[in-house]
Amino acid sequence: MRLHRLRITAFGPFAEPQEIDFDALSGAGIFLLHGPTGAGKTSVLDAVCYALYGSVPGSRQAPGTSLRSDHAAGDIPTEVTLELTAGGRRLEITRRPEQDRPKKRGTGTTKDKAQSWLREYDGEGAGDGERWRALSRSHQEIGEEIEQLLGMSREQFCQVVLLPQGEFARFLRADEVARGRLLGRLFDTRRFAAVEALLGDRRRTAEAKVRAGDEQVLHTAQRLAQAAGDCADLRAWPLPRHQPGDPGLATAVRAWAAVARCSARERLAVAEYALAAVEGRYAAARRAAEEARELDRLQRRHAETTRRTALLAEAAPERERVRALLDRARRGALVAPALELRGAAAGAHMAAAHAEGVARAELPPVLAEAGTEQLAAEEQRLREDLGALGAARRAEQRSAEIGRERANLERESRAAEEQQQETAEWLGRWEATRSALAGRAEAAQQAATLAEQLAGKLEPARMHLNAARRRDALDADAERASGELLTAREQSTAAREHWLELKETRLRGIAAELAAALVAGEPCTVCGAAEHPAPARPAPGHVDRAAEDAAHARFERAEERRAEVERRLAAVREARAEAATAAGEATTAELLDLTSELSTRHAAAHTAAAGLHAAREQLARAEREHAVRSADRQDAEVRAAGRATRREALDQEQASLETELALVRGNAPSVAARAGVLEDRVRMVGAAATALRRSEATAARLKEADGQLADAAFKAGFDTTEEAADAVLPEYQRTDLQHRADAWQAEEAMLADRRGERDTAAAAALPPADPDTALAYADRAAAMLRGAGSAVDASRVRCAELDRLSHQAERELRALGPLREEYDRVARLAGLTAGTSADNERKMRLEAYVLAARLEQVAAAATVRLLRMSGGRYTLVHSDARSGGRGRSGLGLHVVDAWTGSERDTATLSGGETFFASLALALGLADVVTDEAGGMRLDTLFIDEGFGSLDDQALDEVLDVLDSLRERDRSVGIVSHVADLRTRVQAQLEIVKQRGGSMVRHRAAPGTG
Repeated sequence: MRLHRLRITAFGPFAEPQEIDFDALSGAGIFLLHGPTGAGKTSVLDAVCYALYGSVPGSRQAPGTSLRSDHAAGDIPTEVTLELTAGGRRLEITRRPEQDRPKKRGTGTTKDKAQSWLREYDGEGAGDGERWRALSRSHQEIGEEIEQLLGMSREQFCQVVLLPQGEFARFLRADEVARGRLLGRLFDTRRFAAVEALLGDRRRTAEAKVRAGDEQVLHTAQRLAQAAGDCADLRAWPLPRHQPGDPGLATAVRAWAAVARCSARERLAVAEYALAAVEGRYAAARRAAEEARELDRLQRRHAETTRRTALLAEAAPERERVRALLDRARRGALVAPALELRGAAAGAHMAAAHAEGVARAELPPVLAEAGTEQLAAEEQRLREDLGALGAARRAEQRSAEIGRERANLERESRAAEEQQQETAEWLGRWEATRSALAGRAEAAQQAATLAEQLAGKLEPARMHLNAARRRDALDADAERASGELLTAREQSTAAREHWLELKETRLRGIAAELAAALVAGEPCTVCGAAEHPAPARPAPGHVDRAAEDAAHARFERAEERRAEVERRLAAVREARAEAATAAGEATTAELLDLTSELSTRHAAAHTAAAGLHAAREQLARAEREHAVRSADRQDAEVRAAGRATRREALDQEQASLETELALVRGNAPSVAARAGVLEDRVRMVGAAATALRRSEATAARLKEADGQLADAAFKAGFDTTEEAADAVLPEYQRTDLQHRADAWQAEEAMLADRRGERDTAAAAALPPADPDTALAYADRAAAMLRGAGSAVDASRVRCAELDRLSHQAERELRALGPLREEYDRVARLAGLTAGTSADNERKMRLEAYVLAARLEQVAAAATVRLLRMSGGRYTLVHSDARSGGRGRSGLGLHVVDAWTGSERDTATLSGGETFFASLALALGLADVVTDEAGGMRLDTLFIDEGFGSLDDQALDEVLDVLDSLRERDRSVGIVSHVADLRTRVQAQLEIVKQRGGSMVRHRAAPGTG
């Protein structure tokens, strides 16, 4: 990879576009990048990395940081363009980060997204512009293309091409963990770490399977113990401690199962013998209890028969009385229907006679003694008179309707007269009303026209007034900012002078500061001597580095404050110029008076014009109302004539109806009243006739019922009807008497049967039985039988369960065998690769083993250059010794001193020795990483700082080594403050720091283009 050209715009400290020609700088093989602190030397390397990978190295890409230059104008975009050759292809990469830019319309800013372009040089094009062929604008595609061509990630590029400031000194002295992290990133040993992780995962998976199998076997063993219960003492056979793959578990579980099965079978045999003995005792006790219960039943039956026979003999008189009552009641039952018929007939006749009396009391005296036929004739005559009133009712209804219609006509006439009078008055005022409404609408129209004219003048006046007010406010802001700027400039100048004074004072006493860091017996970082006979002492008022840094920080803060005030003052002045242009030449007071006058006139005209629409609507409504009222007046005259004609016709019809009704009503006030009188008379006469007929019928039925009752009483054997009535009993009484007689008869028959039983009489002659004692003994025997049966059942279930669990445990143990073998094999491999196995003597992980081989290659490549830089004294060697008693080994790095022949830690090197050892290590690492990446040529390298710790001889040797890189057609860029390098290295790129942003200045070596 060779860099040709770099263009930077608004990036970091560079505000204006800058172009760096690496072809011109690389002609001499070595070129120098120098400039004051903060000028932007490292920013050039950041721009190269950003162009290639879209991000800058390390912490400079932290969140919240911006790549855009604070010195650049807002309309200049931040952009980096790099032209390089990689993999035989000449490419051009242009990148723009996400950034804010001013809006094209209005004020404020808008955010532009990040953009990237990749082009390839095509020599066959006709012109310069046509020789570049666009390849892609995708960030992802460009990143993949560049990483594939270079064969390095961003981290590898930053370590191999941009040898970072102080990074390899830390690598040289780092512990094995930190050194392993860096080497892992550079050589991408993730696949070996992945192998370790994979084997670790497989070991954990196999261990989990074995543990699950062991847990299952232990669970089955616990179930065996639970099933065995107290029949086997399994505590004498303890299980071993659970470890994955422990074969003793199978032996212990099988022993548990065998002991439990044998004990359970012994318990089953004992329980079966006990059950057979208890069954015989239970059968004998059961027979004795049944015999005692039967004897007790017979003895109680004999005693009950004797007692009930005595009670039946005592009830003989009552039995005779009940038989007599039943005989008399049976004969009375024969007369009961006739008695019921006669009672019903008597009741009906009494009710009919009472109704007849009530009905006759309502009749007029003329009809009080009338018979049935006379009442029927009177009812017929009244109904005929009532039917003749139908036509009179209709005439009376029509007369009432005529009255209501005449009343309606009178009301309509009065309302029409009032409406005609009101309409006539309104039409008389019409001309004056129309003139007034038309004048109001015309005045509102003129006010609307004036309001539109004033509105066109008012808005510009308001805009000028606002601009004038903004102009006045900005004048005050500009005056305040000018004062602040003067103060900030004075403070910045004073801070700078104070910082330079402290810096000069510190430089005069720098020897004392260096002497303060000396340690007895350790070499000096300046001269390398281990003895310090007369170290310098700090003079009174000595300034240390902290005081100088604090003064410099105050100076930078003062500079930032001054720049901020300058930017704010420029912004205020620009805004004031815009406001003055918008306000014009008039003063704020004049514009305020003009605006107030226009606002007052516009408000008055707008208020007057607000009634235009209402005035027009009111005039239109009045014209519509005039037309309606004129038409209504003509219609009212026509309707009045019609009402007069209708009134005359109604008067004639009503006179004719009144004459007809006078003949029908008689003395009644109305036809309805006359009809009501006739209806009442028809009802009274009809009710009286009906009551008279019902009374005559019930009397005849009562006479017939008396005859039938007398015949029935004689046939039943009674002398009178009263005697027959007394003999009749209710049904429930007859039923109760019959039930008592039947019960006595049944009891007598049952006792006769019992007195004939021989076994009952024999049982009564024996001593009294005791069934409770016999039953209690039988219950105790039954309980013993149930307990023995339960014991047998439990023993059989326990034997079956132990057999099943034994077979299950055996199956689980057989299935666990292959899992244990798999776990042992994977655990050995995982322990070996992780460095925890006893077979791995040095406790090296697989990834560390691979990195140790790479570190050995790096140490060998670095030693070639370190021998030249150190005059053949030092050699870097890789050490795989363990770091401690129980630590791991593999990534140790030692230096061999040829003068003493001893091998020691790299931390014992002096400052200058550490620098060229780190540089040799970095160059060796670059060679190894290049070979690892497929032999990709790295034609351009950058070394950032560190040369200040070298003396003249060591500097010459280092430059000779760097100059030898040209043998591989390489160019090396040195980033340094060391002034002596400016005379030793001819090709230079100077970074000049200025107030408005840094700029670059080329100085090519003699003889180069």
